[in-house]
Amino acid sequence: MAADTTSVYVYGIVPADVEPEPHATGVGDPPGEVTVVRHGEIAALVSALESDRPLGTPDDLTVHAELLDGSAVVAPVLPLRFGAVMTDAEAVENELLEANEDEFRAALKELEGRAQFVIRGRYVEDTILRELLDENAEAARLREEIRDKPEDATRNARIALGELINQAIETKRAEDTRTTVSELETFEPLVNQREPSHEEDAVHIAVLVELARQQELEDTLRRLAEGWDGRVELNLLGPMAAYDFVTKRAPEG
Repeated sequence: MAADTTSVYVYGIVPADVEPEPHATGVGDPPGEVTVVRHGEIAALVSALESDRPLGTPDDLTVHAELLDGSAVVAPVLPLRFGAVMTDAEAVENELLEANEDEFRAALKELEGRAQFVIRGRYVEDTILRELLDENAEAARLREEIRDKPEDATRNARIALGELINQAIETKRAEDTRTTVSELETFEPLVNQREPSHEEDAVHIAVLVELARQQELEDTLRRLAEGWDGRVELNLLGPMAAYDFVTKRAPEG
């Protein structure tokens, strides 16, 4: 591959003593070899990329995330937004690392020993619907009004019921999210409340916590789910790079 047809793809910023895993591969077909560009106490995880190669395939996104998430388990990582491409290694060192050295070093220090987890809870449809109908007499009345009747004949009632249910779920989502965040206070986390990814989402938050407390975090969420007694399916994703808290964009290369 000729030198003038390649660029450098940048995944994220790490401490200078980080070494890529021997099997680590990057974006591209064939996959690029992941290497490190260093400057002082900081470094960038990079790989060579054909300059005219389009980015953004599902495989590219997966490779980008897997490399950063795997790195976040063993070292602090500042993830760059997907698609960060610079002209060459010299540009990475001078225009990215040197130009942002103090900021990157301070951010890595803040992330030392911490990683992001995503907590996602979804209401169990039948259970939450019974709960809403028990609590809301008007919703229960509308439910009876449309039972076993043609859809065309009950259109207005169905719309009204749907609106009541959506409003009630929004209220419960806010309450259950507050409950979850309160349960996590002992971890002194950074918290980012994400937009719901589904109309029946109960909780969708990202937290930045100490990696050493992962088991404690899992136990806390297990107790919370047990207290909800089957009304919410709760899942924990991570550890992963701190996308919600420190994602950076590389300068144009």
